[in-house]
Amino acid sequence: QVQVVESGGGLVQPGGSLKLSCSASGPIVSMESMSWYRQAPGKQRELVAKIRGLDTDDYADSVKGRFTVSRDNTIMYLQMNSLIPDDTAVYYCNADGVMVVPGTNTFEVWGQGTLVIVSS
Repeated sequence: QVQVVESGGGLVQPGGSLKLSCSASGPIVSMESMSWYRQAPGKQRELVAKIRGLDTDDYADSVKGRFTVSRDNTIMYLQMNSLIPDDTAVYYCNADGVMVVPGTNTFEVWGQGTLVIVSS
């Protein structure tokens, strides 16, 4: 029905930059928020950045000042600068408060993830 698909992951050197994108598709009437999560080996999944509506965003302390989340309708981006090895993780896109029929309950959708490796 509704899907979110990440792209843009890959191998990058420390100090480099990478831009991820997440495209939402399907009969979406509205979404309350879209978020980026990540999960590194041996660690729990954590929230990286969240954008509510089109312009209200929040960031994890570990990425604040380095990452920027933005959204253009149904496409969410994560611009990652000054990357460090600790940023290595699978990055997941999340869409929450998704409504496909007006007046009905909303739901949450997860993407499949895209791998980011920060290494020399």
